[in-house]
Amino acid sequence: QVQLVESGGGLVQAGDSLRLTCAASGLPYTYDTMGWFRQAPGTAREFVAAISWSGGSKNYADSVKGRFTISRDNAKSTVYLQMNSLKPEDTAVYYCVASSWTVVAGADRYNYWGQGTQVTVSS
Repeated sequence: QVQLVESGGGLVQAGDSLRLTCAASGLPYTYDTMGWFRQAPGTAREFVAAISWSGGSKNYADSVKGRFTISRDNAKSTVYLQMNSLKPEDTAVYYCVASSWTVVAGADRYNYWGQGTQVTVSS
């Protein structure tokens, strides 16, 4: 059974930092791209970042480039999203995802999704 469990969300002020963690288990070996999407109320899910198995390939949404950093620890089956200089528009539920495609941005390429963790950034 595949499980993606997110943690680390919370309420912060604009300019603060947060680190999200996703613990993965049960993933088929071909699902080696891990990533993050987010969804704000009344909007579609939005790609945030993705990372390949080796970490050599990364992909970021333009809206988070330079502020967010994705990383992974394969020994711990964990992926991280370091979020710096947070803005109120970053407020959303953040989902951990897994795909067999390499660092793609399309939500339809991600077969496994976590339950999400809420990030709220106040102004």
